[in-house]
Amino acid sequence: MASRKHPSRTFSGMSYREVQRSNSTRRSRLPPTDKIWLKTNGYYNVGWDNVTRLYQKINELLAQPDGDDEFTLEQLFLEADRIGQKYQNPEEIAAFNQQMNAEVSAISDLVDQQFPETEVEVIDYSQTSRFQVKTRRNRH
Repeated sequence: MASRKHPSRTFSGMSYREVQRSNSTRRSRLPPTDKIWLKTNGYYNVGWDNVTRLYQKINELLAQPDGDDEFTLEQLFLEADRIGQKYQNPEEIAAFNQQMNAEVSAISDLVDQQFPETEVEVIDYSQTSRFQVKTRRNRH
């Protein structure tokens, strides 16, 4: 008896394997947070229904505007500094930098007072072994 060949299923003109391949390549272009979200929400690249669902969800995620427009706090401060320097003359910038250096130096001195280094590290290169580190405690 001759077996009838079933017509192959297609999705958007692609076979099962082509949709899987497309999902894999397009998924690699997503940011890591989206990849994790897909995995935790049950979007898999195995099984016809799962493959088509994943294809559609990847389309949605790729169509969304990038989250690159969001700035970190550090980027915001740098941008504010760059914009602010447009409106300052070189003398004002130099005065600010001098004041900032004085503040940083004062903070550094306070940290050194509160957390003094009591160990001195000496490396003796005259020995035959590779490195020998000796530590001594300084007494005030």
